[in-house]
Amino acid sequence: MKRIFISFAIEDENLRDFLRGQSRNTNSPFEFVDMSVKQPWDSQWKTKCRTRIRGCDGMISIITRNTKKADGQIWEMNCAIDEGIPLLAIYGNKDHIGATIPNECGYLPVVDWNWEKISAWIKQL
Repeated sequence: MKRIFISFAIEDENLRDFLRGQSRNTNSPFEFVDMSVKQPWDSQWKTKCRTRIRGCDGMISIITRNTKKADGQIWEMNCAIDEGIPLLAIYGNKDHIGATIPNECGYLPVVDWNWEKISAWIKQL
């Protein structure tokens, strides 16, 4: 069973739920992990989150116009990069309006949300 960490802006929680739902419909040989922050996060959250990220085979980050202001999501993506965890960035909407990778994360290619591509990426981990 592959473990995949989902990184997203809290405003995009519905997209996280949709991604998780998609995986359930296909009898996927992987599970999704997220550490959604419901209150201001602190160093203890970062320590727990880093541990969870290290325990995953990869990370999928849902990129929308909310990402550039999502400190937690930016931290999670940088943590995955620092830990050498493979990272797949996917657009959370078809029109991509305002959806960019924050400069703090460096260059990461972003692909359209396509279940076949997502599933193939996970299988090759």
